[in-house]
Amino acid sequence: MKSLIPKLRILTVRDQRVLLDVDLARLYGVETRPLNQAVKRNLDRFPTEFSFTLARDEILSISQTVTSLQNLRFFKSVRVFTEHGALQAANFLNGPRAQMSLYVTSHE
Repeated sequence: MKSLIPKLRILTVRDQRVLLDVDLARLYGVETRPLNQAVKRNLDRFPTEFSFTLARDEILSISQTVTSLQNLRFFKSVRVFTEHGALQAANFLNGPRAQMSLYVTSHE
């Protein structure tokens, strides 16, 4: 049986545990582009402790280290999210999984 929750790749970048935008979008059941657009429209709510864009050398390093991310080197921009950033992103997304994550988090 296929799991409803996708496998997540939690990476360590700049001494922070982060999720790639593509993985967070998959987790919340939305496309990566709308996720990043929502963040750009609300940048004041995403300080660098929540989310940041990877430098080119960081993208290349990750794509060489994690074999499942080799295509990452072709991306112009990659945004990553810390735990707080992932929760903040759910505030701006309309996907049912994003709304559910807010519900579960607020009731823990």
